[in-house]
Amino acid sequence: MQTLSEICGLLDSRGLRPKHRLGQNFLHDQNLIRKMVMRAAIKPGDLVLEVGPGTGALTEALWEAGAVVIAVEIDSGMAEIVLSRASLYADGRLPLLAVPTVFGASPVQIRAAALGFTLIRGDCLDGKHCLAPALLAAIAGRPFKLVANLPYGAATPLMILLATEHPNCLGQYVTIQREVADRLGARAKSEAYGSLSVAVALFARSELIAHAPPSCFWPAPEVTSSIVAIEPVQPRPTHDPRALAALLHQLFGQRRKQIGSILGRETKLPAGITPMMRAEELSPDQFAQLLALDG
Repeated sequence: MQTLSEICGLLDSRGLRPKHRLGQNFLHDQNLIRKMVMRAAIKPGDLVLEVGPGTGALTEALWEAGAVVIAVEIDSGMAEIVLSRASLYADGRLPLLAVPTVFGASPVQIRAAALGFTLIRGDCLDGKHCLAPALLAAIAGRPFKLVANLPYGAATPLMILLATEHPNCLGQYVTIQREVADRLGARAKSEAYGSLSVAVALFARSELIAHAPPSCFWPAPEVTSSIVAIEPVQPRPTHDPRALAALLHQLFGQRRKQIGSILGRETKLPAGITPMMRAEELSPDQFAQLLALDG
């Protein structure tokens, strides 16, 4: 795995600097990286999605565990770094085989393909409610896990989308802002409770793995981060994810209003839910009951 000095050296050698607008804070604490990969229980041959690999510090830990990695990187400079690291890794670990060419088939990319490594240059999302077409094509319906130091801007929509609409996602093991982690596990009537809390509670179990102070990243962010696990519940709920998303947006988008004012006073509500209640007072199960009214 990469040390902090190696990360800085990889950037300096290409004249690159972390971009604040892309949320580029590189996790360099090797103990936390190992903890994330171990909690994800990666086995040789497992398909892993990594969003925002940066210089590839976590990517290399995934390769060491035997994962087949699909990485999505929006920054072209970082994409070149992680491709070059894939080449070095393949050179040292695997023979060069007759492998399919990818992305125009440069020598670096051919060696990377020997790892089963796929790099997608661009955003992981197509808007807030769909995975990018290139990512969907790369996954091709196969079971996978998300293991990533997530860019803060993509974290919430991506976690909700994978938890609710992609049953082939077997688990998410991610570094996110502690504030987002608090929302993830928040209960009704608390200030942090919202759409993320409800969506994940209905479709998955969440667990705190560790906190990551700013010193674990370079450059150090102004906030503490958390590493969390999100694993789907079985059997999978039958709730319509799109209908749930619409209901959550409707009610939490006006969270200070009474639900009777939002849904209409004539709406017949399930037992235990009154028109005077607000979204933050409803439990995840009560949101499911409201969904059933429309079903």
